Amino acid sequence: MKASLLLQTALRHFALKRYEGASLQEILQDVGIKKPSIYAHYRGKDELFLSAMTYALDTQKLHLATYFISTRHLSLEQSLKGFFDWFLEESTQNDQLKFILRIAYFPPVKLEREVTDLINPFFDSLHRHLTRLLRERDRTEQLLFSDDYASAALAYLTVTEGTMTEFVYNGVEAYQRRFTAVWPIFWRGLVR
Repeated sequence: MKASLLLQTALRHFALKRYEGASLQEILQDVGIKKPSIYAHYRGKDELFLSAMTYALDTQKLHLATYFISTRHLSLEQSLKGFFDWFLEESTQNDQLKFILRIAYFPPVKLEREVTDLINPFFDSLHRHLTRLLRERDRTEQLLFSDDYASAALAYLTVTEGTMTEFVYNGVEAYQRRFTAVWPIFWRGLVR
């Protein structure tokens, strides 16, 4: 079976149509396999959904890390601030991110616990990564107000999540207004 293609196709369908609107038959048709083939690997739509979510989270975690690695040549402010533009572009072009955003804010009721159990470790991992990033960058730039890097990383995640929520519920313009309002205040509180 075309496992990777199946997961990518499933997450695209779930991102566009949500769990409830996505049809297992349409997913299988797009991949070019028959229904019996899927049951050799998944017990049904629920398991395929959770596997697609795990795949999306793992893929996106690497993608996020790649963003921060690729911006190491920039100042910390440029890197952290640039993430918001990167996120906006990615949220329109990246199926994994579209899927994660939709599911994080609108999980299927019947799988809410399972979704939460996958999302929380994802955000915990981001928190750890950002904590390390802030510690490393402060060693070279020496500009952060405090050496409580875990709290600074959590504050950054809170700002990003707040703007993401605005994007999900109210669109690009509201996202940009919220970011424009919060960034200068956040940055002044973070640096000496």
